[in-house]
Amino acid sequence: MPKPVSPFEGIAWVTGASTGIGRATALKLARMGWRVAITARNNEALEALVQKASDGYGKIIPMPADITDREAISEVVDTLERDHGGVALAVLNAGIYEPMHGNQLEYEVFDKTFDVNLVGTVNCLVPLQKAMFRRRQGQIAFVSSVAGYSGLPTSVAYGATKAALINMAESLKFDFDKMGILVQVINPGFVDTPATQSNPFEMPHLMPVDEAAEALVRGLSRSSFEVTFPKRFTRTMKIMRFLPYRVYFALLNRSTKWKDRPLEPTDTVFDESTSRKHW
Repeated sequence: MPKPVSPFEGIAWVTGASTGIGRATALKLARMGWRVAITARNNEALEALVQKASDGYGKIIPMPADITDREAISEVVDTLERDHGGVALAVLNAGIYEPMHGNQLEYEVFDKTFDVNLVGTVNCLVPLQKAMFRRRQGQIAFVSSVAGYSGLPTSVAYGATKAALINMAESLKFDFDKMGILVQVINPGFVDTPATQSNPFEMPHLMPVDEAAEALVRGLSRSSFEVTFPKRFTRTMKIMRFLPYRVYFALLNRSTKWKDRPLEPTDTVFDESTSRKHW
């Protein structure tokens, strides 16, 4: 069984580090002594994080890039391998969440969400696997969500990508164990980030982002395949997967009060500028 890596074995790389869990996780790792490469499209946000982390033991290195640009991400990994001692730990967090109602389906929302959350993660994964396999050592954590356990309101596209990430991590574990690469999947519940602040339903056990980052980093220090928080909520969601569908849908309708909501107006057009981005 592969073991968690340490700051002495290379650099940490966090994608989607400009806001939310990614930003808080990068800051936490730096203050624990890691050298942390951070990637997002927003270079100003990355530079601001560099300044914020300047009082810590570690160091933050901005590597701005768009994870949907395969060549750019491959170049980021090559640079980290060549100039910074190699990627020992990767937290593949980048993603977007665009709520979508069943009567407002838009090709653009599906395309954008799949391209960032799933294909973008693969763009990071492939060069990482090659580099870590050469060393027979490394740790890769996929940031998924409890939305990947079962369907939730407005998570038509988002939940599909998170379910795919969980399945991907499960499938990789069989061979990654042989290769010395620790693979983990991070399944948070509701976390108070820009991505969730406009959710049109009640979010039980909403977790402050700093507490979520603390739980995530604590999970990285262990060999557990799944890291999930807050435990009380995520365990409930996991158990609900095994209920008969009629019971599952009844409970979700009751807890979110979704059944009492009218359908949304159908004249809404997808606007990329309003998408909940954290990449």
